[in-house]
Amino acid sequence: MATIKDVAALAGISFTTVSHVVNGTRPVSDQVRRKVEAAIAELGYVPSGVARSLRVRATGTIGLLVPNASNPYFAELARGIEDHAERNGYSVILCNSDDDGDKQLRYLRVLLERRIDGLIVATVASDPAFVQALAAVKVPLMLVDRSLDGVQADRVQVDHELGGYLATRHLLELGHRRIACIGGPASTQVVQLRAAGYRRALNEADIEALPVVDCAFTSPGGHAAAQALLNSADAPTAIFAGNDMIALGVLRAAAERGVRVPQQLSLVGFDDIEVSRYLHPALTTVGQRIGQLGEQAAERLLARVREPGLPAEQHVVEPTLIVRESSAEHYSSGRKAP
Repeated sequence: MATIKDVAALAGISFTTVSHVVNGTRPVSDQVRRKVEAAIAELGYVPSGVARSLRVRATGTIGLLVPNASNPYFAELARGIEDHAERNGYSVILCNSDDDGDKQLRYLRVLLERRIDGLIVATVASDPAFVQALAAVKVPLMLVDRSLDGVQADRVQVDHELGGYLATRHLLELGHRRIACIGGPASTQVVQLRAAGYRRALNEADIEALPVVDCAFTSPGGHAAAQALLNSADAPTAIFAGNDMIALGVLRAAAERGVRVPQQLSLVGFDDIEVSRYLHPALTTVGQRIGQLGEQAAERLLARVREPGLPAEQHVVEPTLIVRESSAEHYSSGRKAP
């Protein structure tokens, strides 16, 4: 691999002058610049980004830490972050922790060793060691969709409680009274908030909430949870799923039992991932414009990179109920029984 000294030797000038041309640190004549550019092209020389970052104290990169890159929610979020970063001259280093606390902590250290200019964290875990390490981070930090006790950072978050409330109220308005909630991992803040919205809507209707079902934020998790619910003697007529991936598993479990959606079971998800629009039936869900959420997170982070002294901001995004084909009026409200 060619070095800066090789470029200097081929151009017939000092390597210090080559450095000035490459890094724009001092004016040089057009003739010298052309010699350097010709030598770089001939040798295929690639300047060291690490060395440059040590000089200018910036790398032009931001880190993004997500728990599950195979989940379309995080894929769409990452795309929004990357789009905004790219338009502003930044690259994104994506790290996927696979919901593994130890891996999450290792990736945090790797990103900081890369001398990133800022960090965006979208995580459902709150491992004490990770939270402690995150609280000590010196680079600008953005949290997406949750807060972490002891961590001072900007935050962009959907109003999860309101989303759970909107989903459940929609099912109540359709005449459903036995409404189950398959929430997701019960220990996570996101699930707790969405479940609180579910309970609030039922409490307003003077209906006792069923115990929130715990499962992974995955389609297999939703499938297993729905199988248990639909096999019970007092199966629900409607289900609020804690995210759209869980809802996909519910649809599969219903099909396996011959339960028709929405004729016999209404279903509402959360997130409005792109695939939810192309299911059959298309999924009613609580939407939050995931790509836009990512763009807002990146925009705020880069603003703090430019002005580190800006006060921390907490931006809460209001979700929207998107009614499609997976929810319908319960037959006891006047519609003919299936």
